[in-house]
Amino acid sequence: MNCPSYFVHPQALVESEQIGEGTRVWAFAHVMKGAVIGKHCNVGDHAFVESNVTVGDGVTIKNGVAIWDGVLLGNHVFVGPNAVFTNDLNPRAEVKKSREQFVPTDIQEGATIGANATIVCGVTIGRYAFIGAGTVVIRDIPAYALVVGNPARKIGYMCECGERLPESLVCPCGKRFERADSGLRKTSAG
Repeated sequence: MNCPSYFVHPQALVESEQIGEGTRVWAFAHVMKGAVIGKHCNVGDHAFVESNVTVGDGVTIKNGVAIWDGVLLGNHVFVGPNAVFTNDLNPRAEVKKSREQFVPTDIQEGATIGANATIVCGVTIGRYAFIGAGTVVIRDIPAYALVVGNPARKIGYMCECGERLPESLVCPCGKRFERADSGLRKTSAG
């Protein structure tokens, strides 16, 4: 009998067989059959991951997060406590929809979703974007953008290291950025 190369708390329910090496799933979390969770992830207490969800490597999903069919989390995404995802733009209890009718959401590499943020389906959150706590995202967010409010509005940019970028777009860590169509683009590694 093979021992899994990941940890599942005895009070978690993990129905998927596609859990990456080094991943930890904590108490009262539920990962449905068909969900794909990458290597070295952390799935917090009371998190829920539905069947048609893909989670990259090194992702942190904090307590109380529900991730519904059609959500893609890229590598090294951070999802704060009680953040909310949706997958249906016009839900009705009486109208049952198939998986094909759900609207996909793409959270790209390194993005941070703050505590209690709401991500309305159909958006792309760019690489290393930073969604502030309680923010409501209703449209695409560019790479490295820092957004807050309801609806989300850009108030600046964030470095990959997690520091807010000054107007010069040169982070104290040494990384340099320039403006691009998709938000910012890194010009040097620092």
